[in-house]
Amino acid sequence: MAGTQTIAETRTDSARPIRVSRETVRLLPIVAPVVFAGTFVSVLALSALAALEPSAATLAGLVALLVAATFVEAFPVPIENVPVGGTSLATVFIVGTAAVYGWAPAVVVAGATQLLVEVTRRQPAIRVLYNSAVYALAAAAAGGVCAAVPNDSFGWLALEVGLASSAFYTVNIPLVAAVVSRWARDEFLSLLRRAVSSTFIPFAIMASLTLMLAVLWERSPFLSAALVGPLAAIALYQRSVFRELAAMRLALTDPLTGLGNHRHFRDRLEGELTEAEDKGTPLTVCILDIDNFKELNDRLGHPKGDQVLAQVAARLRQDGEAFRIGGDEFALLMPGRDEQEAMAVADGVLQRVAILEAAPGLAVHLSAGIVTYPQLGLDRSELVTVADQALYLAKEHGKSCVRAYHPDLRDLPHFSDLGDAPDRNARLQAAASLAHTVDVRDAYTGRHSYVVGELAARVARLLGLGPEEVELVRLAGSLHDLGKLAIPEEILRKPGPLSESERLVLRRHPQIGYRMLRSLGVEPVSTWVLHHHERWDGRGYPHGLGGEQIPLGSRILFVADAYDAMTSDRVYQAHVAHGEAVAELERCAGTQFDPQVVAVFVKGVKREEVLALKNG
Repeated sequence: MAGTQTIAETRTDSARPIRVSRETVRLLPIVAPVVFAGTFVSVLALSALAALEPSAATLAGLVALLVAATFVEAFPVPIENVPVGGTSLATVFIVGTAAVYGWAPAVVVAGATQLLVEVTRRQPAIRVLYNSAVYALAAAAAGGVCAAVPNDSFGWLALEVGLASSAFYTVNIPLVAAVVSRWARDEFLSLLRRAVSSTFIPFAIMASLTLMLAVLWERSPFLSAALVGPLAAIALYQRSVFRELAAMRLALTDPLTGLGNHRHFRDRLEGELTEAEDKGTPLTVCILDIDNFKELNDRLGHPKGDQVLAQVAARLRQDGEAFRIGGDEFALLMPGRDEQEAMAVADGVLQRVAILEAAPGLAVHLSAGIVTYPQLGLDRSELVTVADQALYLAKEHGKSCVRAYHPDLRDLPHFSDLGDAPDRNARLQAAASLAHTVDVRDAYTGRHSYVVGELAARVARLLGLGPEEVELVRLAGSLHDLGKLAIPEEILRKPGPLSESERLVLRRHPQIGYRMLRSLGVEPVSTWVLHHHERWDGRGYPHGLGGEQIPLGSRILFVADAYDAMTSDRVYQAHVAHGEAVAELERCAGTQFDPQVVAVFVKGVKREEVLALKNG
């Protein structure tokens, strides 16, 4: 049973009330009934043993078995993936006691074995009681089988020992797994499967040793000393194997979280990719990052940051093979899961982590990017890179969300890196190069971003803005829909009307574009992009600004964008003529659009000029 702790509060006076920890209280629904049942069985066993009036030879034999069981219980054999890190050979002597002397002596030996070992180790009372009760119940199950099966021949004895060992195992393993899963907040069935798969072979070996013990004991208890050699050989061999595995695991494990490290992730990724290609099944890679982790570390200190990392890691283990691949960056491998399934898994991880609090009122959040292999045009060597790009997009999308890779993300630069470039013009050009990518994904045909930029620049010039401001307006026009890179393509290209939820998603693109541009240090371009859907009457988005509260650059973009939208073919709507579009602008001037900007646009932008821009 995993360590659980009670909290004792001492005072200087004679009263010493005990305060029980929340963890202990959480375990009580499992611990209380098991301890009650184990105690009841132990009392019955002691009464039955006393009624038998055992001889001195019987008592000596029981003491010998108890000493042997206690010794091997104190030095368990280490085994991978079991709830408590190892398995005890005490089963051999407890089940052997049941086969030789019956159920009552077996229960007494089992309970006393755990009681002696746990008390000697000074374990908490709840652990002493629970583990002793589990052994008593498992021994009672084994003893019950022995009582029901005759052992008047070797064949019957072999059957009796095999069934008794199975009964002991069937009671012991699930009860230990139940309390460990509740304590560690791990999934019971998953933990139980790992324990069974790791202990099944040792259990079979112990069953055969129990049979040897029963046969030898019936001839002479002294002959059972012959088991010392096989038991020692098993223990030494397993410890040697365990040390080798531990050394290998240390080289592949992050010491803080216990997850696989970056090297292990790369090795496992290659293996899973090869298997996915051979079987023709999908493999999804998910890269996760803790939002604002640096600020958390700076505010609470590195020890608290390390604790948060360990808590996040514990919540990743349930949904795939998890790794810590960077300071606050994790990875999940999800073989056999397609993009839709992986999105659901990643969302679940984010929800579980969001329950954590680094400090009162300070929640922990993750962002995630996923990519599913195979995809057309995607090489296996690019998986981590494109998953990282999707993660970056999730960060820019507002954090605490999951984004999936799509092919256009290849062209998405890391704006945080671009923002460090000393040449402002180079940063602007790098951002402007994305305009074509936006147009490819959007519902328009033609060169929407380019046309809006040129029309906006013309209106800015006609309004009397200086050359530098005109160029900034042109750039803002070419980038006004940059945030649509984060909008799912099925929404952008949906042929019919959008649902309310889809409209809400689409309306986030100005804010996303603003966040993507803000780190470049190219104000006022990012602010103009943020407000380019604000209406003159204050009924626009995202902030509901009205009139001259809206930056002039944003008002210009709004008119140019609306005009080109009306005069361009889209997936869901054919274009209208220049005259109809101008009439619509004039009709909505003073409500949707700035009247002065509309007037300048209508007077200064000619049909032939627009056609030349569109046909470029």
